[in-house]
Amino acid sequence: MKKIEAIIKPFKLDDVREALSEIGINGMTVIEVKGFGRQKGHTELYRGAEYMVDFLPKVKVELVVEDSLCEHCIDIIIETARTGKIGDGKIFVSDIQRVIRIRTGEEDEQAI
Repeated sequence: MKKIEAIIKPFKLDDVREALSEIGINGMTVIEVKGFGRQKGHTELYRGAEYMVDFLPKVKVELVVEDSLCEHCIDIIIETARTGKIGDGKIFVSDIQRVIRIRTGEEDEQAI
């Protein structure tokens, strides 16, 4: 099993969720996050004063999938989240050793 963590622009969340649900991914965790990379933030005006916004709003989508679905999920996220502009985000993939559904005690693929 693999854990896919995708940091994307917030307005792309619905597109990514819908595209993943079309291939049968019915569970994910979504977290509102802030961060910066090459974008480095930007300046804004508030009541005539200019200030620096270092951390930009992003959304972190986390899902755990079977190994066979991992590459397809990554392709879908890239296809639906890409705008072609700086700040599109990143995808991190890691191995998952064990998954347990608390309610039933099911484990691994049955618990996803």
